Amino acid sequence: MKIKAISFDCYGTLIDWESGIVNALSEWSRGRGGALGRAELLAAFSDAEPRVQSARPEMAYPKVLAEVARRIGRRFDLPVTDADAASFAASIVLWPPFPDTAAALSRLRKRCRLAVLSNVDRKSFAAAQEALGIEFDLVCTAEDIGSYKPDPRNFRFLLARLAELGIDPGELLHAAQSLFHDIEPANTLGIRTAWVNRYGSAASGAARAPSAEVRADLTVSSLAELVTAL
Repeated sequence: MKIKAISFDCYGTLIDWESGIVNALSEWSRGRGGALGRAELLAAFSDAEPRVQSARPEMAYPKVLAEVARRIGRRFDLPVTDADAASFAASIVLWPPFPDTAAALSRLRKRCRLAVLSNVDRKSFAAAQEALGIEFDLVCTAEDIGSYKPDPRNFRFLLARLAELGIDPGELLHAAQSLFHDIEPANTLGIRTAWVNRYGSAASGAARAPSAEVRADLTVSSLAELVTAL
């Protein structure tokens, strides 16, 4: 497999967004007298997030998270104040990197260019990049593009930016955890993919299930395993 660049989804692939989401929402639900479990919270998130993003593709990701919090509150009939919504939006900077991410990226950057295609804003990603301690060759965010994955426009934007670096589509591998946000749209554009199955299942978790059967060129359970496979 000839690869000159690897592009990554960030949240779910490099950053453990499910733990970050659950930690923040659990604190809110306990404070409002709820006893919501991890599966319930992630299912509610996976339903609300893409609805908000498709309805308001121009909305910055922290505002998306705030609206998601409000919708989750309505779903469970629990109050969400403006302060609650803002707190959940701000929690993104606390979502932790997976333990293997930094070391794996450091090894991979010795052999190819590293890019990020993320459904967040520049400010939120800057916090993640600082936590990872690594500079990427290319960063493409939803804020830059004006739409959210799984919109194919995001992947076309990535390919156009990589072309400016002299990298052809056939020299790219896109690595991501979400089948819905990443692997499915990458399939439609013929981009080679690595499914980083961080959570041990194709079940939706924080990401909605894909609309059709998808195929990854490579399946691994972690970035450390991806390094070994490549």
